[in-house]
Amino acid sequence: MVKIRLARYGNKKRPFYKIVAADNRFARDGRFIERLGYFNPLSQDSNTSIKLNINRIIYWQKNGAQLSDRSKKIIKLFKKNKGIS
Repeated sequence: MVKIRLARYGNKKRPFYKIVAADNRFARDGRFIERLGYFNPLSQDSNTSIKLNINRIIYWQKNGAQLSDRSKKIIKLFKKNKGIS
């Protein structure tokens, strides 16, 4: 099954996450199918902390991909900030 989830990058105590579509059998930071955006929780500017390709996320959801809990919250926050319904 394909999941839309976060893959952790960055240094110790300086996390940076890529939002990816990945097969759930692979490791969290391992192989993925497609990169859909990123999330930087330490960024001071809310406009640059999240960048997503909403069209590709919708595409993957239509093809049966499941969202992780954290990715759901990030996508909801991104839509709220950008005024997307």
